[in-house]
Amino acid sequence: MKLSVGDFREWEHKCVTLMGMSGVGKTRLSNILRDSDWFHYSGDYRIGTHYLDEPILDHIKEQAMQVPVLRDLLRSDSIYIRNNITVDHLKPVSIFLGMLGNPELGGMPLSEFKRRQNLHREAEVAAMRDVPGFIRKAQRIYGYRHFINDVGGSLCELDEPGIIELLSEHTMILYIRASERDETALIERAVRDPKPLYYRENFLDEQLDLYLQEQDLPYVAMIEPIKFVRWVFPKLFRSRIPRYEAIAKDYGYTVTTDELAQVQNVDDFLVMLEGVIERNSPSV
Repeated sequence: MKLSVGDFREWEHKCVTLMGMSGVGKTRLSNILRDSDWFHYSGDYRIGTHYLDEPILDHIKEQAMQVPVLRDLLRSDSIYIRNNITVDHLKPVSIFLGMLGNPELGGMPLSEFKRRQNLHREAEVAAMRDVPGFIRKAQRIYGYRHFINDVGGSLCELDEPGIIELLSEHTMILYIRASERDETALIERAVRDPKPLYYRENFLDEQLDLYLQEQDLPYVAMIEPIKFVRWVFPKLFRSRIPRYEAIAKDYGYTVTTDELAQVQNVDDFLVMLEGVIERNSPSV
């Protein structure tokens, strides 16, 4: 959605999609707005609590069934397991995605890894298709005036026809670009504390081939999971940048992490958005 400053000011029910890598400040901003009459829609929360709830629980139960006392309690219906996912605590989703490589080091086979990656992709696509419905719910049921769509870093990877167009039709897409300093910090943090990630299948296949050759490993099962994530994250980060930029160029706007860091309240956010719109308006 492209707007003039005047259109933005007159937009009664403002709806914004925040796009960018994990760690650029999307959820921090969403939390600020949540206390100021903005409905916070978290794509990752929707994925974990709705579309992947059962697969996540199945995975946890498989682990529990390997412990004799838990197996007996589960089979006799003496205990039950449920997710306790919140917007700020999405660890079950991350654990379900998992890491690729040696099972003895916490990795999983390539076929199972790709199966879960595909489930996550389908869930993210579905969660984005739900956005227009949640915009209506936020206003009609819950009485929120505005809407913030906090999407996962992998939105640019989905390559699903119509998804970006749908978000652009209903929301103003704002790409949060990491400054050079923040980009370095994000990569360093991810390498220091690696976490499960979503990869486009073509990207994963290409990087796996390179990694196996570089490390002189004949099989995926010999990969050290954490070591692979540390190796691949900088490449994933940089591969996503042109994808984000293309979406922002055609459908939305770009703001830097330095600009976002100055936002301390909803008024700061609105002023920042007006500035972004103004600098992207055609010269008269």
